[in-house]
Parts: sequence; C-alpha cells; structure tokens
Amino acid sequence: MSEQQATGDGSAATTTGAGRLYGVGLGPGDPSLMTVRAVQIIGRADVIAYHSARHGRSIARSIAAEHLRADHIEEALVYPVTTESTDHPGGYRGALDEFYESAAARLAVHLDAGRTVAVISEGDPLFYGSYQHMHKRLAHRYPTEVIPGVTSINAAAARLGKPLAEADEVLTILPGTLPEEELTARLASTDTAVVMKLGRTFPTVRRAMDRAGRLPEAHYVERATMPGERTRKLAEIDADTVPYFSVAVVPSRVAERSYRAPQAEADEATASSGPGEVVVVGTGPAGPLWLTPESRGALAAADDLVGYTTYLDRVPRRPGQRRHGSDNKVESERAELALDLARRGRRVAVVSGGDPGIFAMATAVLEVASQDPYRAIPVRVLPGVTAANAAAARAGAPLGHDYAVISLSDRLKPWEVIAERLHAAASADLALALYNPGSRTRTWQVGKARELLLEHRAPDTPVILARDIGGPEESVRTVHLADLDPHQVDMRTLLIVGSSQTQAVRRDDGTEIVWTPRRYPEG
Repeated sequence: MSEQQATGDGSAATTTGAGRLYGVGLGPGDPSLMTVRAVQIIGRADVIAYHSARHGRSIARSIAAEHLRADHIEEALVYPVTTESTDHPGGYRGALDEFYESAAARLAVHLDAGRTVAVISEGDPLFYGSYQHMHKRLAHRYPTEVIPGVTSINAAAARLGKPLAEADEVLTILPGTLPEEELTARLASTDTAVVMKLGRTFPTVRRAMDRAGRLPEAHYVERATMPGERTRKLAEIDADTVPYFSVAVVPSRVAERSYRAPQAEADEATASSGPGEVVVVGTGPAGPLWLTPESRGALAAADDLVGYTTYLDRVPRRPGQRRHGSDNKVESERAELALDLARRGRRVAVVSGGDPGIFAMATAVLEVASQDPYRAIPVRVLPGVTAANAAAARAGAPLGHDYAVISLSDRLKPWEVIAERLHAAASADLALALYNPGSRTRTWQVGKARELLLEHRAPDTPVILARDIGGPEESVRTVHLADLDPHQVDMRTLLIVGSSQTQAVRRDDGTEIVWTPRRYPEG
C-alpha cells in the first residue's frame, strides 16, 4: 500500500509499506523537561537511535532512559572522531560524512522493513543537533516528523533568571568555533548573544567578549538542568574547568535597565563611583547598513545618546536610553553635555554622521575633554564610513589615487584659507572630495571653487555630484567641471573632482563609471 506523506523539507515522499522517521528533541537534560509528544513517540517507536562518542555514553539515551522498553531495538550511532585528528583521506569532514552516510543506511534498513524509528537528540533536533544529518539524508525518502525540544539556550536563560531579549532587541546565537575576530565583531554589534560549543573554545570566546566590551555583562551556564549544573559570571570561570556542554550568555540590556531604573532617579540610575565614558560614534552617511559592528554595539550599550537630531533619528530607540538632540551648530555644547553625563557615571554615545573625525564631532569632544574639568573622563572615537568613500563607491573609484579632502564651508575658517588650499591641491593634481559645498546661506562658494579649479584642470574633468548617499533621495551624477552648476548643489551634496588622470567611461549596460588609475605617468 502506498501513501504520500509530507516530509521535513516540505516535499512529498512516496513510500510502500515504509516505516516512519521521527526526530525527537529531549530538551536540555532534565527528563521532566521532555515534551508530552516526545514521550509519546518514544513509547510508539520500534527503534530508538542515538549518537554518542566512542566511549559509548549517550546523553540523549540517559535523558530518555526511563521511557525505553526492553523490546526496543537500540541503534547506537557512534562517532568515529570527535575532536581528535583522523587519517581518513577526506580529513575530519570526510570521516564524518562517511559516518553519517553509514548511519543513515542503518536506519533506512529499519524504515524499509516498516519499523518506526525515533532518533533522539538532546535539546532540539534541528538546533546544532546530530539528528539533522539523518534528516538531510532520509526525510525526502520516508514520512518524517520532527518533535521540537527545549534548547540549552532557553534552559540557560531560565537558570540565570535573565531575559534573553526584550522589545526590539536582536538575539545572536554564535558557535564558539568561529574565529576570534568574527566572534568579536558579532558580539560587539548585537544586543544580546548566546555562544555555544565552549569547551576548548572558551579562551577564544572570553577574549572576544573582552575585546567586544561585553565581558562584564556575560554569564556562564554549565550543564543547565543536569547534574553538575554551574552558573557564574563568565569572567570568573577557569578555562580548564569548562566542558563542551556549556554556554555563554549576554542577556537583555533592556531588561537590565528596567531592573536598575527604579533604584534611583533617572540621572543616577546607572551612576558608578567613578566616571562613565564618552564614545564618539560614526554612523556613516546614512542608515544602519553603513554602521560598523563596533559602532552598532556602542550605540546599544549607551545609557545616553547625544547628537544632532537628524543623526539621532538614524539610531533605533531602545527602552531605558535617554536621547539628547540639538541643532547642528552647537558642537561644543553637545560635547560638554556628553562629558558632564559621563562625569556622573553615565555611558554616553555622541552620535556623528559619516566618520566622526572628518568635519564632525570627534574634534569638538576631544577639545572640550582636554580642559581641566573633563581630563579624567575616558573618551573613545569609533570610525565610520565617510561620505567621500561612500560617494566614491557609488561612482566607481574616483579616489583610487592620491586625493585631498577639503570643506568649502567658511563658517569656521576664512575663504582665503579655503582658496589657498584649493590652489595647492589642484596644482598638485590631486583628486578632491569637497565637503559642505553649499547651503541656504552659502550660495557662491561652489562657483568660486569651480573658477579656481579651472585654472589647473581641463574643462572636461569629471565631477561627481553625490547627494543623499544611502538615503531615500540618493542621486549620483557626473558632469564636466566647466558645466558644474552651483544651483544643483546643496548641503546634502558632496562633490568629487577628478585629477588629470581620472576617467569617465560609459559601459555597455549604459551605466557610467568614474575611476582614477593607481599608476601616474612619469615625467
């Protein structure tokens, strides 16, 4: 008799008298946390299969032991290797693939004979579980059902009594086997995190937590809900005592802030005995896609955000965070506010567009931080994608050789200085990135700059007008220097003026690219 059953991958499998495959999640270790459905399936199964290392002890079997019958057929799927080396011609991966194929073939014999097979797995079968390798090889051939289980992540959070994520927080789950740099970047950029597979990876994970600034928040949970359970602050754990069945947890910051807030007035909610910190964060030229992982993490960790309102609006709102927005022309006042907050023990992020060290807030903060009242306050500057680099990438590679960055704003320096620098850079045949070219109150600078540049550049020199890069009104156009119209330039526009070597080429698909060769002609 044939029947068509839905399989685990959403396809249909046609079988003739075949048994049924179950992937059964047993939960984190305590048998009482097995689901009713898991117990039911184990009771109905003809065959119970479980994975183990070569020592033969299976954690999954020990969890399900009280539900196993004497007439159950048991299939112990013993790994040929775990962490040790192998002389298999395909290496470690080749040895495991061969094992999975062999194990699947053993289970297929039972399924073909019409037996029901339950592959039991600690935690959830499809979450870093051994069962998934059987699923990939068998679910398209036999009727299959997966029984979810409580994961070690949920058990760890429950044992800590700390929420994993709240509101709009993002939870990131990481294997400790990732390279340290990758772990550091991901830990820095996420709101909350769980790192799995510790054991031998623990020293790497601890260093990554420290480098990402998350070590003070991190907790350690070993064998959650099982005999020998241990929970501590991650920083207190001796690496030599860490087994594979342990996780590192960086819990919800939103929840932590909500616990702290009632303890004191809002200004003192996170005050410490010493100073807080000011981090000047570059958000790039536009929204979240331009944020570096480090900057994203600093914004999430801050108690207070200080900045120009337009830039603050790019940062997601988080419960418990205070926002201090202001006009674009009060840099010193913003810096003083940030440093005063930090002096009261607050963690403050000063939000800056682009890169904070390029015509932006880093200079203002450092200038004020160099004065006597604030010299003890820690200040860090985090880089961001610059407007010039973002505009250049959209156009091609116009800054591929030596270039100069000049602001056309004469609000903080006289035009005579700007004109002298334009002459010097143009006579040196540098490509130019021109910031702050115009505004409602500055309408003549672009025209004057064009005149100065034409003294050193050919009229057909490519000029890129990049407006609102990364934003909803983004536009990138290339014109000749002689045709540059000041009326088409505003404060949201950045200009890139090519050197004598810069090329503008129209490709077969109709797009135009601008690039400056890295080689410069001799003589």
